[in-house]
Amino acid sequence: MISTPARGAAALRASAQGRRRPDFVARHHGPFFISPALLALIALIGYPLIYTAWLSVTDDRGNYVGFDNFNEILDDRVTALAIRNTIVYVGWSVFFQVLLGTAAAILLNQRFPGRGFVRSALLVPWIVPAIVAATTWAWMMHTEFGIVNYILVEAGAIAEPIGWLTNRDTVMPALIAVNVWKMFPFVALMVLAGLQAVPETLYEAARVDGANLWQEIRFVMLPQLRLVLASVTLILTIWGFNGITIIYTMTRGGPANRSLITPIQIFKQAFEFLRFGEAAALSVMLFAFLALLTLAYLRLFRAASED
Repeated sequence: MISTPARGAAALRASAQGRRRPDFVARHHGPFFISPALLALIALIGYPLIYTAWLSVTDDRGNYVGFDNFNEILDDRVTALAIRNTIVYVGWSVFFQVLLGTAAAILLNQRFPGRGFVRSALLVPWIVPAIVAATTWAWMMHTEFGIVNYILVEAGAIAEPIGWLTNRDTVMPALIAVNVWKMFPFVALMVLAGLQAVPETLYEAARVDGANLWQEIRFVMLPQLRLVLASVTLILTIWGFNGITIIYTMTRGGPANRSLITPIQIFKQAFEFLRFGEAAALSVMLFAFLALLTLAYLRLFRAASED
């Protein structure tokens, strides 16, 4: 039989272990809770990144070839054209999206009858799925049957129908216009949220000093929206460099590669020409560029937050 002092010592040890076990769980419950999400991220993001990097330095048989795939894709003259088209498409799209979205947000921040309805209606282009919007605009810009040409011809703005998506000179402006129409409500929503956070006392002080609407926008609104505009610009840029839905649906990169952008080139290299190594190499270069862009933004954001 176990003596009473021994039973008492065993009970104390068990009690101490029981107290330590909840303390350990309490101190480390965070990693336990986030571990499923981390495993999912590793499986869905980490593995594809590593496998793409491996494809970029191997041939079709899985043999290591170094930077041969990078050299081949860079020597392709289509690559330079796609990069130029991408910069033009993304640059002008982001510029007009931010400009138009900011103007719309400032307008919707004013008080007028029906403001709630206008705010809701403004979000329709952004809510519509990209594939639906692209298909609709492709029909509207059709050379013979499109309503755009019909309205312009009837109004006397043009003498004959224009091939918006088949003409080398008009295809890129037309695609930029569709992209701006699709995404500027997102900018308006973000900027409007930022304007709601601007203290009313700043506007009152500006009005006391005799500021008009333009001066309020320049010296009160825009300085308070710096971080919001920087964040929106970065997001739109990343989305622009990765998005293919609008262009691929409307033109598939034509005519004569005049609307071919880098994401579509990657798609074609991989799934039309079955050149997975070159497609992976171009994907790695695009990923590196966007990573550097993101790091530059984070440094800018940190510096602005400290200021």
